[in-house]
Amino acid sequence: MTSTRPLRVAIVGAGPAGIYAADILSKTDLDVSIDLFERLPAPFGLVRYGVAPDHPRIKQIIVALHKVLSRGDVRLLANVDYGVDLKLEDLRQFYDAVIFSTGSIKDAPLPLPGVELDGSYGAADFVSWYDGHPDVPRTWPLEAKSVAVLGAGNVALDVARVLAKHADDMLPTDIPANVYEGLKASPVTDVHVFARRGPAQVKFSPLELRELGHVRDVDIVVYPEDYDFDEGSMAAIESSNQTKQVVKTLTDWTLVDPSTHTASRRLHLHFLHQPAAILDEDGAGKVTALRTERTALQGDGSVKGTGEFHDWPVEAVYRAVGYFGSPLPEIPFDQDKGVISNREGRVVDMVGDHLHGVYTTGWIKRGPVGLIGHTKSDASETVRHLVEDVTGVGDGGDVAAGDPAGGRTAPHGDPQAVLEFLTERGVDVVEWHDFALLDEHERSLGEPHGRERIKVVPREEMIAVAKKRHSS
Repeated sequence: MTSTRPLRVAIVGAGPAGIYAADILSKTDLDVSIDLFERLPAPFGLVRYGVAPDHPRIKQIIVALHKVLSRGDVRLLANVDYGVDLKLEDLRQFYDAVIFSTGSIKDAPLPLPGVELDGSYGAADFVSWYDGHPDVPRTWPLEAKSVAVLGAGNVALDVARVLAKHADDMLPTDIPANVYEGLKASPVTDVHVFARRGPAQVKFSPLELRELGHVRDVDIVVYPEDYDFDEGSMAAIESSNQTKQVVKTLTDWTLVDPSTHTASRRLHLHFLHQPAAILDEDGAGKVTALRTERTALQGDGSVKGTGEFHDWPVEAVYRAVGYFGSPLPEIPFDQDKGVISNREGRVVDMVGDHLHGVYTTGWIKRGPVGLIGHTKSDASETVRHLVEDVTGVGDGGDVAAGDPAGGRTAPHGDPQAVLEFLTERGVDVVEWHDFALLDEHERSLGEPHGRERIKVVPREEMIAVAKKRHSS
């Protein structure tokens, strides 16, 4: 085996983490050939399927990701499901190294009495529905007039805003037709967001919070009795401009005269309430109320329960308490943290030894926290270790310096070999030029309506369009 061919690297997961890793790796001194695998027929991960339709500003991240994939030096192999269409032993046949960047798409568990009731939903599932994810049902049971959302982050705000917003105000976005129809028929009048800590501890971004105040025909209601600050809160406000802006926006809303609230829908923000139980008071197996316990700040920004409980009549509860990673076949996984077991991006086994040639980046590496900037630094760390291991230069490299193979261990390093393998398995691979047809088609659907695009939802239709088997 010689080092005359490029190093072959597979990246599994074509969201921001995977695309950033590909971009950074392509700009190293390594002679490298990169394939980017994606389970869905379209790339971009949670930017396409996790950002609310009415947030086009955040969706603009796709523009930068699009530029990376359109350069031609990173090959997209979409509609390929790791663990089903191919496994680690297969990847090792065609690649010298593998980076897993599969993200976190499930809801984090919330041990709460009544969580299994009809009308209790995970926010991740709801987000997938309103973003037109091809692997979720086309319909969603929007039957509740009063809804509770549990969580104090931007996902909770997104869920609450989409529930409260009038469907017609979503039409300028890429919202799929089935989602518009569902939201249009919703009878909702009140959406309650519950945060267990105080106003200075929430994780809302200032811009997203302010946006709530500009939603048509929706009043924002904040309760003065939920408003409390301790020494830890004041320190947080003084040390963070973001926290200061959030608290100011919330404070302004507490000063609004309730008699001026005339909108047909209301979005209530509650602080210092932790969920205690989801109730089924009729015994019919359906949500009828949410029970919360009043909490009290402890001086350092933390809270504890006071033993004072309140029942809120609601017909649905959405849990927006974070995302959680999913285990992958043959890859060591930390079940408690919901991440691939790793040390700075090097995947490690039960005893802490590096699984040769296997790496990870993004949320499946560190957990579902941080913004896009963290994802880039994450990818840089992982790629740095991969380069060290291949060249033998750096700490803990797998390959000795001067190794003539240069880390090239795959017996079938021809880029065509993996395509032949997938074709033999009957996999309808969607490459970048195929996705470009889908992208163009979605834009053409939106153009007559003055919209940037209308997203195609069914997987079969996405593939048919991409592979030119679609009749308009």
